[in-house]
Amino acid sequence: MSSVSPEGGEPARRHRRATVEVKGSLRALQSRLALLGHQVGTRLKLRGADLDCLELLALEGPLSPSALARRAGLHPATTTGVLDRLQRDGWVVRERDPDAADRRAVTVRAVPGRTAEVFRAYAGMNSALDRVCADYTEEELALLAGFLRRVTEAGAAAADELADR
Repeated sequence: MSSVSPEGGEPARRHRRATVEVKGSLRALQSRLALLGHQVGTRLKLRGADLDCLELLALEGPLSPSALARRAGLHPATTTGVLDRLQRDGWVVRERDPDAADRRAVTVRAVPGRTAEVFRAYAGMNSALDRVCADYTEEELALLAGFLRRVTEAGAAAADELADR
């Protein structure tokens, strides 16, 4: 990784301009992905928070309702309503947690057959991403994946910081 001299000069200005361009592109990406998520939610008859929670369960696996609320940044009562809707519509199941000290403890997991519906709704985007990725080498894709992972971690840390205030 290269670093830019703090003294300034033309290399520092070019680096700042490139950084501003990356930030602008990430904002535009976030906006477009939010619109895509809205369209997917509409197609599947899911509210935004419902789709967000379903995505978290698909990515992270079974979670307790309180862990899901924390990860989604939702109030526990809101999460209960989300889970009630998702369970009623067959998207998730609540199961007793046999390993928990409290016998009332439950975990929530996405229903595998139903999550395939979500993946199908994103099929157009996935195909477009395959076409975009085809233009890059494995090394370039590894660099991009690392960048996106770090941006994701930075976003999670920023969200956690705001939640703690």
